Amino acid sequence: MSLPPLPMLVVTRDNSDRVQRIVSDLAALQPNEPMLRLVDVVSTDNVDPALPFELVVVLGGDGTILRTCRQLGPRQRPILGVNLGRLGFLAELSPLEFQQHLPQIVRRGYKVIDHLMFECRLLRADGTSVVDVGLNEAAVLSAGSLQLVQIDLAIDGERVSTYNGDGLIVSTPVGSTAHNLAAGGPILKHDLQAFVITPVCAHTLTNRPLVDRADCVYTLSLPEAAEGVMLVIDGQIRRPLCAGDRIEIRRAPVSFQLARLPDCSFYGTLHQKLGWGGQPRYGN
Repeated sequence: MSLPPLPMLVVTRDNSDRVQRIVSDLAALQPNEPMLRLVDVVSTDNVDPALPFELVVVLGGDGTILRTCRQLGPRQRPILGVNLGRLGFLAELSPLEFQQHLPQIVRRGYKVIDHLMFECRLLRADGTSVVDVGLNEAAVLSAGSLQLVQIDLAIDGERVSTYNGDGLIVSTPVGSTAHNLAAGGPILKHDLQAFVITPVCAHTLTNRPLVDRADCVYTLSLPEAAEGVMLVIDGQIRRPLCAGDRIEIRRAPVSFQLARLPDCSFYGTLHQKLGWGGQPRYGN
């Protein structure tokens, strides 16, 4: 019994010659299969929900996947990443590997793993509010203020600590290998249902990363905030903050759906991307 065609939406990070060649090769390799295309996700506001796609193929890096995931909004679909960037924790396949496995992909020979996304609600001191959905992290950063920022953290309404430093990151497991990792936070397996809170250059040595459940509400309050303090979401959305602003972070009502080939694994990716495959050398 033959499977129905697999309608794919191909999302590209730009319209460069390299991307054009990959798209042309893709079209040539499956001439009888439906393929939709969205060019340059950076300048596109959203993905048309009327497009009948089953799989989203992203030609770019992790940043392109982050944008695409947010643009899908409530209509999340499995995303398969083809890495045209550098590390590519989410975009695992090289262009060559993607072409080699395309017949398997068209036959739906991939697995889909749900990952935690977050909803970030900024409640401003003037009574206004704005809501963003993200995949990696929400971070309050001193940024252009060039001063320490004070952040009060509460979890489910219970006061946890006050952080003084360059900022505070609330990260999903997917984001744990991004800004969180650079700030000294732990790596969480990507399918865990938890958040990690990591201070950035904390002024108090006893402030350490903290991991808690995904069904909690994380509230960050700013009693004071110099000009230049920012809320940064996934490294792509930046919102200025003022004294008295409050940020609430919770599990989003949707999940990020990552399509992976059966032979791909989380720890295999860490070995490859972080150079964990080497052996330590002792002595001469």
